[in-house]
Amino acid sequence: MAEEVVLQAEKEFHIRFSEVDSMQIVWHGSYALYFEDAREEFGRKYQLEYMRMYEFGFLAPLVELKFNYKRPLKYQDRAKVVIKFRNTNAAKLIFDYEIYNLATNELCVTGYTTQVFLDTNYNLMWTTPPFIKEWKKMHNLQVED
Repeated sequence: MAEEVVLQAEKEFHIRFSEVDSMQIVWHGSYALYFEDAREEFGRKYQLEYMRMYEFGFLAPLVELKFNYKRPLKYQDRAKVVIKFRNTNAAKLIFDYEIYNLATNELCVTGYTTQVFLDTNYNLMWTTPPFIKEWKKMHNLQVED
């Protein structure tokens, strides 16, 4: 049996004042930005940047965003977000996330995002774009024809 390929990236960051609420804990809306930063880091590492998708004639908007809060992050904490690609045969991109407090190594947040593909006329693509199939092959991911 072939070993499962896991594509993941990490990004470290400091919690800034603008990202916390009046209790000095990370405001829930900031997590969407941390996930976005992780997707950009993943894209740089694995050649799946948003502009590259656009050059192939596709957009990839978020259609689902989920957070599970475990422990708070506070102003001036140092954290790390880990992003993992969840391989699927569906015409979508799914990423799983974990955010850790670097001082304590505690898991603070988990979550996932789902993106679909649109052409540049904003039509939903029901089949996986050919460039994504090629990208998966390039990274030794199972691809269903």
